[in-house]
Amino acid sequence: MSLHERPSAASVGEAILHESAALHVTGHALYTDDLGVRLQNLLHAWPVGSPHAHARVTGLDTGAALAVPGVVRVLTAADVPGVNDAGVKGDEPLFPMVAMYHGHPVAWVLADSEDAARLGAAAVQVGYEPLPSVITVREAIAAEAFQGAQSTLARGDVTVGFEQAAHVFTGEFDIGGQEHFYLETNAALAHVDEAGQVFIQSSTQHPTETQEITAHVLGLPSSHVTVQCLRMGGGFGGKEMQPHGYAAIAALGATLTGRPVRLRLNRTLDMTQTGKRHPFHAAWKAGFDADGRFTALEVTLTSDGGWSLDLSEPVMARALCHLDNAYFIPHVHARGRIARTNKTSQTAFRGFGGPQGMLVTEDILGRVAPLLGLDAHELRQRNFYQPGEATPYGQPVRHAERMHDLWAQLLERSDFRERQAEVEAFNAAHPHRKRGLSVTPVKFGISFNFTAYNQAGALVHVYKDGSVLINHGGTEMGQGLHTKMMQVAATALGVPLSSVRLAPTRTDKVPNTSATAASSGADLNGGAVKDACDQIRANLAAVAAGSLGVHPDDVRFEAGRVFPLGHPERGLDWKTLVHDAYHLRTQLWAAGFYRTPGLHWDRVAMQGEPFKYFSYGASVTEVEVDGFTGAYRVRRADLLHDVGDSLSPLIDLGQVEGGYVQGLGWLTLEELRWDESDGPNRGRLQTQSASTYKLPSFSELPEQFNVGLLERATESGVVYGSKAVGEPPLMLAISAREALREACAAFGPPSRSTLLNSPATPEAVYWALDAARTARPAEVPGD
Repeated sequence: MSLHERPSAASVGEAILHESAALHVTGHALYTDDLGVRLQNLLHAWPVGSPHAHARVTGLDTGAALAVPGVVRVLTAADVPGVNDAGVKGDEPLFPMVAMYHGHPVAWVLADSEDAARLGAAAVQVGYEPLPSVITVREAIAAEAFQGAQSTLARGDVTVGFEQAAHVFTGEFDIGGQEHFYLETNAALAHVDEAGQVFIQSSTQHPTETQEITAHVLGLPSSHVTVQCLRMGGGFGGKEMQPHGYAAIAALGATLTGRPVRLRLNRTLDMTQTGKRHPFHAAWKAGFDADGRFTALEVTLTSDGGWSLDLSEPVMARALCHLDNAYFIPHVHARGRIARTNKTSQTAFRGFGGPQGMLVTEDILGRVAPLLGLDAHELRQRNFYQPGEATPYGQPVRHAERMHDLWAQLLERSDFRERQAEVEAFNAAHPHRKRGLSVTPVKFGISFNFTAYNQAGALVHVYKDGSVLINHGGTEMGQGLHTKMMQVAATALGVPLSSVRLAPTRTDKVPNTSATAASSGADLNGGAVKDACDQIRANLAAVAAGSLGVHPDDVRFEAGRVFPLGHPERGLDWKTLVHDAYHLRTQLWAAGFYRTPGLHWDRVAMQGEPFKYFSYGASVTEVEVDGFTGAYRVRRADLLHDVGDSLSPLIDLGQVEGGYVQGLGWLTLEELRWDESDGPNRGRLQTQSASTYKLPSFSELPEQFNVGLLERATESGVVYGSKAVGEPPLMLAISAREALREACAAFGPPSRSTLLNSPATPEAVYWALDAARTARPAEVPGD
């Protein structure tokens, strides 16, 4: 069978529960921080954070801290035997001599209890020389404070495109960041065995990189460090790069003291010390012909990278590659640059720059639709990719017709046109409450921007009793990856799902793993698991062929039975076959490997085919807004998303629902605020807890929530015909923001552009509707 073909009886495609669902809801699931209580003489780590956004460390006295009862040691730069850096760009000193953001740890205290470590950290005396700081993106632009490479994505000639345009518009747009707010904060637990082997339990999406960073901090080869990730209580990209330094601190402490070290950030520390989704600033110019089709788009994107590069360069690359979303734009010139600010180093977040890039273009379309005399959904549809067209970076848009079909299906399922009339009638009858209804598309490329990461390994064992154990390089953060891998293994071997067990992700079982990110976990690791299972199955087929008197190609494996093609009554029991194969000295384990074929990408020219395929989706959202307060509620959301042939439909439905709600939070609720004053707390994160940072909850869920997966959507060349699901659904929430724009516009005269901040908090909504309400009918922005 090819990679995408499924046998007639398969575990993949079954709507089963998450493999740890019962453990999650009963509290029996273990996380990194739960493992420390099992170790004797455990030490706890606490940071000594800078009270300045930018300051040179002029002195550090640990004497008072060491006098605190329970304090064992204070870790400083002098203790690092290897490289004093926790990043991959050489710009993230683990113990800095210049604090680069408010709360930046300059030392770590180890103590017998967390309280003692905290008191010890407060007793460390640090001298600082405050330095000028840059806090906002606009401050960075004014100061020309940039870092890393500046990228340009271009196609055609925008000068020609604007000359061909019947309408030209310009504007600016600020996009807010987002806190990951995973339920489990960053945590690491390290100890050293009698041979000097360092073992780290880490809440990390990238165990191999955690291993590599820890090894170079300790001055050891990677083979001397083992990292295990049992599971994470959420990641969303926030644990792709950020955990490395915390693991290194724990490992350094364990190495120096000979005692196990636990490092677990409380919520306030996690929010003030870890990176977030990148805020963006966009300055744009867009041209449209007389029919409302794009002729040209010129954009400068500036992201807030924080104090170091982290993943800001690939995040910007993906933002540039997703400016087009589902739309063909013949002439494009887009420039991306990364601001250096004195804030946490911003990092990966679900969508990885794609949401910011898409939002810029969706905001443009939402702004200009009334100026062009078109409904926003009609303007969007007119600009959809057609079969045979390619993206600005040169990749053909395969299955472009799928977006058209999906869009038409969703409009029909959601009763979109009928509800448009209902919304108009409601708005006409209610002067102080207005409703908005919007539909937006999603086209999201699947694969890592960094081509080398598009590979994965797996290790599969079949034991003599027929039971199966699988290891793979992906990490489980609640998204159901392990569940899918068990289904893939059961399908590939033709055994019941109950026969398959999955072991935790460890770097000494599957080495050189890629991060579980870019929505590629199931594609990559599923391909590797299937490859390992196919090798074992081939070995077993040769044994079965001898017993059954047929060619190995005619042996079938199904539901724990092995039989000749077309003759299930002549079959063997799986366990019997495995037993016989062992006694015939047959290899019953295999290492699998998969690399995504057909990818090529020139990061400098921003040209190539960086994605294996595109995931498509669309959403319709209806909102109601209070004209006195700007408060709103989401009355209904209808989502239709393309996951190919789902590996696990229940898991995928949950991912689509959760992605939409997290996107709803980013676009309408979650507002990060830093102290931008010139006072002593300049640069301090003001929204550092759930009491000051508003997260979506049950009260923000759509009152009616209809979610469907696109049917008959097999994706060839991917494991069992499935598609990625992790990131793309987040961008379905853009329809909620656009519905809020429609509602705000309804408070004023027609044919007028409505500006709406992001996030569209109730305050932002109020100012937008108030501007519409006080506008004169003749007030129409010019070209």
